[in-house]
Amino acid sequence: MSLTFHWFLPTNGDSRHVVGGGHGTPATVSGRDRPPTVAYLSQIARAAEDLGFVGALTPTGAWCEDAWLTTAMVSQNTERLKFLVAFRPGFVSPTLAAQMASTFQRQSGGRLLLNVVTGGESHEQRAYGDFLDKDARYRRTGEFLQIVRDLWEGKTVDLSGEFLQVEDARLARVPDPVPEVYFGGSSPIAGEVAAKHVDVYLTWGEPPAQVAEKIAWVRALAAKEGRSVRFGIRLHVITRDTSEQAWAEADRLLAGFDPETVKSVQAGLARSESEGQQRMLALHGGGNLPQALNSVRAGGTPTGLEIHPNLWAGIGLVRGGAGTALVGSHDEVAERIKEYQAIGIEEFVLSGYPHLEEAYWFGEGVLPRLAAQGLWRHPFTERPAPAAQVPFAS
Repeated sequence: MSLTFHWFLPTNGDSRHVVGGGHGTPATVSGRDRPPTVAYLSQIARAAEDLGFVGALTPTGAWCEDAWLTTAMVSQNTERLKFLVAFRPGFVSPTLAAQMASTFQRQSGGRLLLNVVTGGESHEQRAYGDFLDKDARYRRTGEFLQIVRDLWEGKTVDLSGEFLQVEDARLARVPDPVPEVYFGGSSPIAGEVAAKHVDVYLTWGEPPAQVAEKIAWVRALAAKEGRSVRFGIRLHVITRDTSEQAWAEADRLLAGFDPETVKSVQAGLARSESEGQQRMLALHGGGNLPQALNSVRAGGTPTGLEIHPNLWAGIGLVRGGAGTALVGSHDEVAERIKEYQAIGIEEFVLSGYPHLEEAYWFGEGVLPRLAAQGLWRHPFTERPAPAAQVPFAS
């Protein structure tokens, strides 16, 4: 079985520094270094496609460009790359969302994947006119996915639920193929929704032992529903020819963090209702930047932020959501990927600053090593078998 790798489209802007914000906090000024134009995002998408990434995740929220519109435009500049479009069920009717997905599939040649984001920040949800509390939002997500999946199967749907009501809903044309649904959430009700409705459960980059616990939890819930779920992980990467070079890059990024920005972002993230976000915050110990900068080993690795071998929590000091990165030599990063694979992770959604350059570092450094071990093959390249060796005529 080949592992699946996805990249990330920074629709909040890109930089040689970490673009912070997210989860209800605004993007940091570094996001203006490389604005998220269609031309630049298309450059990243084409690189990801050539390197062998299957898809590219786009975020959702007030801090970034709209994912549906942006990916629809970028898709016209690529041929095979899929787009893992993040969207929030509370912002659009289920019938319209099902229709949008069906249209996207036809116009892109079947290159849509959906990342359902219930929303963990009530203050941000209210800005969009959504005043439900967190648990109610998850229950609504369950109703939403039930309607959408029935519509995709060609059914006529009548449902009067707790939150959603549709009557005689149907699609003129169903999507082919049906988009796979990705979903994440660490609360009990999130696990229930995942078990009933999703294809791939995503977790942020916690240490392997914690990820293994989440996999066992969701797998057991899905089994009770008579279903099976695949598992993926969302991580940043800093991979170089040597471990020293990779950690030097991590140190450079860390040195660029402004203490006041860290303080502001952490204050914003502290009010997050997302259990997953709170788990991310706990990994770096509260965002004490001076302590992090002064806590380094002789080799330059911040000891307080390396929470597992080659797993660095520094990104989470200024960025909401995914806050950890795999840092190390190409061989070390490949070994950490194998460690996650061993506990059940099949898909990796990766990113790095800047996203264009880091796609090449990973794609040309780590993927060939995994291919050599039979763990990955390029999804878009038909590679012929090696020709038999024929001696030259003398």
